Amino acid sequence: MVSENVPPFDSDGLLPGGEYELTLEELLVSPLVRGSHSPSWNIEWRVQLVENLAIMVKQLWKVGIRDIYINGSFVEDKDHPNDIDGYFQCDLKYFVSGQLEEDLNRLDPHQVWAWDPTKRHPYPGYPKKQLPMWHVYRVELYPHYGQFSGILDEWGNELEFPSAFRRSRSLGRPKGIVKVKEQP
Repeated sequence: MVSENVPPFDSDGLLPGGEYELTLEELLVSPLVRGSHSPSWNIEWRVQLVENLAIMVKQLWKVGIRDIYINGSFVEDKDHPNDIDGYFQCDLKYFVSGQLEEDLNRLDPHQVWAWDPTKRHPYPGYPKKQLPMWHVYRVELYPHYGQFSGILDEWGNELEFPSAFRRSRSLGRPKGIVKVKEQP
């Protein structure tokens, strides 16, 4: 079974602009995993990324988080994306109180849920320090509660996650995003 919910990459190698709702099962059979006709397209790696994402998404669902979006190089025509990037919408008080992090780490055997910059550490061959979740799962999911992302638009204005994740950083063009939905 191949997911019909995701169109092929556009001529720039991007998921066409729009929001695509997929279950984890649909994601596994989508062109984002099963992909391109390139002989170097790494299906096994992409499957592993989705399996890792599934662990984290199920933890978010257990604490009541439902709006989860993924993007980054995973939704581009790259044979071997570095990771999956994403964000989820949550209540500001739940995040700021530390309760969200505590609840999620209670569920995760590696206790990877942290967004404090001091918890980042280097990974060989990578220029920036990575969050604990990246080191274990190669997935980075950020809470969004109305704050800015640190990503700028072409005029230098800082974007919130929903806007930032729907644009190509290199081309500044609209880019598709996947909303992970629960299996009915």
